[in-house]
Parts: sequence; structure tokens; C-alpha cells
Amino acid sequence: MAAEIHMPDPVCLIENLDEELQVNPEAVKILSTITQPLVVVAIVGLYRTGKSYLMNRLAGRTKGFSVGGTVQSHTKGIWMWCMPHPENPNHTLVLLDTEGLGDVEKVTELTDLLQTRTSPSLDKAEGAADFVSFFPDLVWTLRDFYLDLEVDGRLITVDEYLENSLKIKEGCDERIQKFNLPRQCIQRFFPVRKCFIFDLPAPGKKLTRLETLPENELNPEFVQQVEKFCSYVWSSAVKTLPGGIKVDGPCLENLVLTYVNAINSGDLPCMENAVLVMAEKQNSAAVQKAIAHYDQQMGQRVQLPTETLQELLDLHRASEKEATEIFMKNAFKDVDQSFQKELETLLDARRIDICNRNLEASLDHCSALLQDIFRPLEEAVKQGIYSKPGGHNLFIQKTEELKAMYYQTPKKGVQAEEALQKYLNSKESISDAILQTDQALTAKEKEMEEARVKAEAAKAEARRLEEIQRRNQQMMEEKERLHQEQLRQIEINEANRRAAQAERLRALEREHQVLINVFISRF
Repeated sequence: MAAEIHMPDPVCLIENLDEELQVNPEAVKILSTITQPLVVVAIVGLYRTGKSYLMNRLAGRTKGFSVGGTVQSHTKGIWMWCMPHPENPNHTLVLLDTEGLGDVEKVTELTDLLQTRTSPSLDKAEGAADFVSFFPDLVWTLRDFYLDLEVDGRLITVDEYLENSLKIKEGCDERIQKFNLPRQCIQRFFPVRKCFIFDLPAPGKKLTRLETLPENELNPEFVQQVEKFCSYVWSSAVKTLPGGIKVDGPCLENLVLTYVNAINSGDLPCMENAVLVMAEKQNSAAVQKAIAHYDQQMGQRVQLPTETLQELLDLHRASEKEATEIFMKNAFKDVDQSFQKELETLLDARRIDICNRNLEASLDHCSALLQDIFRPLEEAVKQGIYSKPGGHNLFIQKTEELKAMYYQTPKKGVQAEEALQKYLNSKESISDAILQTDQALTAKEKEMEEARVKAEAAKAEARRLEEIQRRNQQMMEEKERLHQEQLRQIEINEANRRAAQAERLRALEREHQVLINVFISRF
């Protein structure tokens, strides 16, 4: 939404100082801030004819533009008053009060002071048509009007009165040509014409304090006529340039500066050139405005790095489309589309730049992320944890675990894989060193293992031989024990045999003795 204009009083737009026109910086600064379409109302006429009073009424004020009470002109140069349009929302009313002219014939000098094209047309009709495309509607006001609106006994309207006053006289003498010239100019340059008449506002000396008179002291007819006049002017269309281009504050600012610079340099202000110069400035501003919008939108929408290139390109295209729409809305007369092509070039350059910045942001982010994820592994390497047989396999295993952790981390951007490979390549020498250490330690350990196995085998063999010897010893001892046992058994048996034999002998001896005794007893 455009900012509302707050101008409590008019400011001088163009001053005439030392025969040179000067543009007031304060005034053009105000214009530069108005982005709404402008309804421009400029008033021209003899000095002391009430121009400033009418402009104040158009502003809805009783004071503002200076209204003098003497024959001296109070308005010097061109004064400007900008305000919200009283009837059209989102439009700005620009009132331009001009220094009073002392000679109405100056209207006829327009063709000497202005050109429509860089090459003047030889065809007057064509030249007039060119002017029509640049000139505004004409509202002619007649003050203190007391004549009857009647021609040849027929009542006429005020517009018919104006047209009747602009009729061309027949004849070729100098007096008639002088009479006809301003009328011809008005007819050619202002195809849309409207006339208003005003009764005397108030009687006598009250006119010297017209701006302070309350409305009930003014002529009621005059009040009604002023209201009709204001209503008509307020309904005026937005100021446009050829091609239907609506004029806003910066556009009017460029027109003012272009015309004033041309006049001060002694050139004829060429309307076509002025529009082209203004178009160049306006289109340049439109390009900058579009680029500024693009930069703002991308700054708000994009958080680098994006997850994918397509995501970034989609955001770019959306912002690019909006920027182009803003350019098309604010640009005009870009006939060869040079400014649109410039915008396209700038937007393409920004696309390339943000893609490169996206790559850098992704690479930086991923590099920092890799440092965080792999820091424990790097610390373990420094501490020599992997400097052992089999350490390389453990190192590779841990690396794969950390890679999986890295892959699972979101928002790494388009350089995720390249950053990982770059990091791993930078640590390749460490992996090689661990592998070499692993291989060296493994070979040594293998030798030691072989020696250990041999030693264990020798010990086992010794133990086996010792066991065999022990078992043999045990067997020999058992054999000897058995032998001794056998010997003892033999001795026992022998002793038993002898004892038995002795017993038998004793028994035989007893039996023999018995027999002897029996025999003896018988005998």
C-alpha cells in the first residue's frame, strides 16, 4: 500500500531565477515518493485572475496557494500541491499553480517552444495529432461573467459559448491571422474542451479578502459554479503518456527535470525525446525495483544451502516471475525490450551467483559437519588406538559408521557427496599409514605367533615325552611291584608248601605212630 502524501502547504516546483529555471529539490523528492497514479491539474492564465483561489478550492482548502489582493502577481514560477485524491482512492491529486501571464498571446508561442518529435513533421495535421497525444484536456474558466448565453437569439451552453469563441474568421490579412492563430492552436492541441463561467464572487471590497470570506458571504451562484467546476476536475482521468502509460510521481519528476534541462540548455523541449528520456529513467528505475524485489524475496525465501538444486531453482523462478511482473507494471515504451533484456541478464547473473553461493554454503556446511562427526575418529587416531594389528579393519569399520551418520544428517545441500569425498581423500594418507602400521605389526605378530606355536609345540612334545617316560616308569615300577609280589607269593606259596609238606610229614608221622602204637598194642 502506497504511503499517503502529507503536504500541509504547496511548495515551489520550478523557480525562474536569473533567467534560468531551477527545480526545487524538495519538490522532486516529494514526487519521487508517490507511487500512485497521478491526476495532474495545472492552471494557466493572466495574473490576478483568481487562478490560485480556484486551485485552493480544488484542494478543499480556503488557503494554500497565495491569493493576493493587489495587482501584483503573487505566484512566481510553478507551485505544486500533492494530496490524496478526494474522490478516487489510491490516486494522488497534483495541483500546479503557475505564474500569471501578462500576455494572453503567449499561448500562440507553443509551437515555437515545443516539438513533439526530433524531426519536425512537414504535415501540420500530423504535427497536431502528435501534440494531441501529449496534451491534456482543456478546461476554460471565465470569471465575473455577466453576458447572456445567447447567440442569434438562441440559448446556448457554456461549452457552445467556448466553441463559438474559437471559431475561425474568414480572411488572410495580418489582423485576421493574429485573431485566428490562438484559436487554431487551441482547436488543434486540445480536442477535449470544457468551459465554466463564474459570477462575481462577492461585492466590492470583499473581493480583496476572498480567501477569508465565509461561504455564506459569497454569491450563492458563484459557490454552486465552483462546486460544479471542482466536481468536473476531480473526475479527470489519470495523466497518461502515449501508449496509455499512467504517470506516477517518479515519472512526473523525470518529465519535469527533462523539460527544465532542455530549456536551460537552449534546446527546444521535444516531447518525444522527453518521454524517451523519462522512459529510460523510468525503465532503469523499474529494473532496479524489480531487482530489489527479487533480492528481497530470495533473501526471505532462501536459506542456503538448499537440499537440492531444483529447490533453489524453483525459488529463483518464483522470485524471477514476480520481479518481471513488477518491471512490466512499472516500465513503459521499452520498444526494443532492451531494459527487459537487461533485467533478464541481471536475473540470470543473480541465478548463477546464488547457485555458486549455494555450492559454497553447502560445501562449508558439510565440511564443518564432517569435522564434527569425524572428530572422535581423528582423536582416536592421534591416541594410537588403531596402531595395532587389525587396526585398519577397525578404522574402516568406524569410518563406515560415521559415514552412515553423515548421510542421515539432513540439510547438507548439493555438495554433500563431493564434500564427503573431499574429506575422505584428505584423510587417505592417514588410512594408508594405519594400514601400513597394521601390516607391519601383523607380520611381526605372525612371526611371534609362529615362534610361540613352535615353543608351545616343543613344550608339548617335552610334556608328551615326559609323560611317556613317566608312564614307562610307572609301568616298570608296577612290573617290579608285580614281580616282587610274585616273588613274595612264590615265597609264601613255598612256605605254605613246606608248611603243608611238614604238616603232611607230621601227619604221616602221627599216622605212622598210631599204626605203630596199634601194632604194638596188638602185639
